[in-house]
Amino acid sequence: MTQRRHLTFWLVTLVVFGFLLWLLRDVLLPFVIGIALAYLQTPLADRLERRGINRSVAALLIVGGVVVAVILVGILLTPILVQQGAALVAALPGFAERLQALVSDPGPPWLRSLLPEGDGGKATSDLVAQGTRYLTALLSSLWSGGRALASFISVLVIMPVVTFYLICDWHKMINTLDGWVPPQSRKTVRRLAREIDAAISGFVRGQAAVCVIAGCYYALALTLIGLKFGLLIGLGAGVLTFMPYVGSLAGLLVGASVAVAQFWPQWGPIAAVVGVFLLGEFVEGNVLAPKLVGEKVGLHPVWLIFALFAFGFFLGFVGLLIAVPLAAAVAVLFRFALDHYFASPFYQGEESG
Repeated sequence: MTQRRHLTFWLVTLVVFGFLLWLLRDVLLPFVIGIALAYLQTPLADRLERRGINRSVAALLIVGGVVVAVILVGILLTPILVQQGAALVAALPGFAERLQALVSDPGPPWLRSLLPEGDGGKATSDLVAQGTRYLTALLSSLWSGGRALASFISVLVIMPVVTFYLICDWHKMINTLDGWVPPQSRKTVRRLAREIDAAISGFVRGQAAVCVIAGCYYALALTLIGLKFGLLIGLGAGVLTFMPYVGSLAGLLVGASVAVAQFWPQWGPIAAVVGVFLLGEFVEGNVLAPKLVGEKVGLHPVWLIFALFAFGFFLGFVGLLIAVPLAAAVAVLFRFALDHYFASPFYQGEESG
């Protein structure tokens, strides 16, 4: 009966917490970013405090450094990215007509043989046109939503304040939460918290480094090839690399489409764009991810992608930010429950006579 009450209590708490997240999703962005930055920067504040620097001063230095870095990156990159983003949205109809013309009138006989006979070419061109309209609508909606988010007033004003106070009071909050746990359960809860912390910190720090390296590589390589909007496509692919396999695949599809519309019938630049993403995916999967993320994180790529899409669907951009820690927590708790299940009499059964 006691276990049933505990289970009911935690299920109700989870439902209420999820409902509050959904209800307040439009105002949570600066607070979620502040919590994430405080979580990542608290070890640095601890290090500075051990060297004799007052914790409030250390927190102020860290937050000030982050704000200055964000402002500098914004000044350097935002005008270019905004210009390329607007130009890409404006150029999509022209790219669609170019691709539609190539599909409708495939010159080489070998390419014509790959398409259906009769009205197959027209059907294929209609499919390309329809897909392009969908892509144009999607990019336009993302662009308008991005501009709404990019009014960084609330983020730049509230986020540093939240981060500063959380860094100052991080250990006090952890101790307070620890005091809420029943004494007989603290050992288990602390062990689970350490495992969740290791999974979150290992993935976030490692994958963030992978994103930076991949984004710089894609942006530089595509720009050197001469691909239009190469900087925007490359950096976008780098950001999406936070979801394993998604960044390189999305970049390959967009980059190859733009390359075909721009360079056809020159095969060299088109093959170079495809090669850039294939090489990037190979290096990411076989060199960067094993070295920087490692296999101890315990987050399967499929589970991670599902969590990102699910939380992003229900909570928007805030959902994308909290998907990784919640996915890590659920994975650790699921493994804990599975271990108990395997050790339970229900699974092992009773030995017969």
